[in-house]
Parts: sequence; C-alpha cells; structure tokens
Amino acid sequence: MPTVPSILGFGAIAIDDIVYVDQPLSAGKGKVLHSARSFGGNVATALAAVARLGGSAGFVGWLGSAADDAVLRDLVASGVETEFAPRHPDARPVRSRITVGSDGERFIAYDDDAMLGTASDFPDEVLSRATVLIVDSYATRSLDVVARARDLGLAILGDIEWSCGPATERLIALCDHLILPLGFGRTATGRRSPAEMLDALWSPSRSAVVLTDGGRGVYYRGREETGLWHLPPHRVVVVDSTGAGDCFHGAYAHALMRGADTAGRVAFAAAAAALSIAGRGGREALPTDDQVTELLASTNAPSAVELKNAYVDTGT
Repeated sequence: MPTVPSILGFGAIAIDDIVYVDQPLSAGKGKVLHSARSFGGNVATALAAVARLGGSAGFVGWLGSAADDAVLRDLVASGVETEFAPRHPDARPVRSRITVGSDGERFIAYDDDAMLGTASDFPDEVLSRATVLIVDSYATRSLDVVARARDLGLAILGDIEWSCGPATERLIALCDHLILPLGFGRTATGRRSPAEMLDALWSPSRSAVVLTDGGRGVYYRGREETGLWHLPPHRVVVVDSTGAGDCFHGAYAHALMRGADTAGRVAFAAAAAALSIAGRGGREALPTDDQVTELLASTNAPSAVELKNAYVDTGT
C-alpha cells in the first residue's frame, strides 16, 4: 500500500466563480473590478494549506472517475494525495458564486447538490495509518466512518458551520478538536458570550474547542490548559477573506501533528489565516511555514489573554 498521509480529510470540494467589486457588500451594488475561477471547499482547501505548510495531506472524499477531472488535477497540483479517495462517475464538486467587497468581506451562493462525504466502506486499514481526520458539516453523510476513525485513535478536527439536526449533534460529539465560527457557536449553544459558548461546547472527550471570529480574533479552551482564552487578530490588510477559515483548520491540523499545545496550535493557525487574506482567492495566498513563523516572531504579533468575565459579549 502507498504511504498514507498523516492528515486525511473528506467533505466539501468546490469550484468557485469569484467576482471582486469596488464597494463593500453593504452598498448593495458595485462595479466589477476583477473576476476569477478558483478551486475551493472547506476540507479541500484545508488540506491544500497543510501541503503548502510542508505537511502530508490526503483527500479521501468522493472524486470523479475521469483521469482528467479538473478537481482531481487541482488537488494533485496543490500537493494533496488522492490515491485513497473513492471514485464515482457521478461525483462532482459544489459550485459556488462568490462576491468579494472592497473591504474583503464576501457573500457565497452555492449549489451543494453533489456527492459529499465518503464511501461507507472506507477501509480501516487506511484510516489506521493516519493521525488526523478533518471533516466539515457534510460529514453527517458518513458518520459511521468518522466514528470508526475516532475509535481507531485519530484526532477528529471538525469544521462545522451549520446544522441539519441530530446528525450534526452526533458529528459535533465525535470531534475532539471542535473549531466553529463564533456565529454558529451561538446558534448551536443558544449562548451569547464566547466564554459561555466555550463552556457549553466542552466535554470530557474534547481536546480543544475553538471559536473563530474574523476581525475580532479567536476564543479557545484546551485540555492541557486552565481557563478560557482570547487571541486578538493580526493586523493585516484584508484583500479577500475567502478560504481564511479553511486555512485556519489546515494550519491547526499541521501544528497538531507537530505536537504543539492548544495555545501554539491556535497561534499558528491564526497567523496562517491572517496571511491568507492578504491575497485573492481561497488558495492562491496560502502561506508557507516560513511565512507563518516570521509573522509569529514579529514585534506586533498578538498575545492571548485570559477571559476573566464569562459574560463578555461580542456585540453581534
């Protein structure tokens, strides 16, 4: 058997048609400055980020069976292993149309009527040779595979952005590294403050709970640390925030593989995500390990502060 990558993932894989306009999205309309087609998707971009950082990544979700499939070729070009991905002639990517405003914020319209998840009989022999499995909200379609991976000892890193009900609740329970956008954390818990959300999402089986909040930074809790923490954002010029969260997940997984503690994983991931928004597209600006290390060593790199007040509100 070929070497199995240390970090595997299955979930959304997408082709994005991106339009950049000269006004913020709140203006309601604006002039087109630039348009581009890009490959994206939560898990696919996270794995591309791992590869860009020098890690070993493999996509194991459904792929088309044609040898010249554009999505397959892009993954390979991005350094992501596809040898172990199941194939099906009807598999196709999610198609997204993304509008990016002058402030870097974006609106994503997507069609996800596609084969997502992975084969129900995905082999334990492959899973058992990996260390981390990255999944997104679409992993509800392959919960048994996620459960088997957890039983085999893999760290399950969950990028969950929306819920489809009880299946999502089970998926969240399977994730020992749970990384959510703060907005979904509020929806999932019914709480308002980051501290309350972190506590509500915590369980004895968790290794870490992380809430990302864009320009407000990151809130987190880890098993090896006491307290709840807030890491303020890096101050960078925002060009395009597309794929920043996916880059965060990939960089977090890479730092996890290297043995970093929760604070180290979050700091590394936040720096990688900050660098990714300085360029256009979901993958074009994915950083290298050296670039992340340099940003972390800069004099203005933020430091985490403990959340003293459990009722601190984000104001949104």
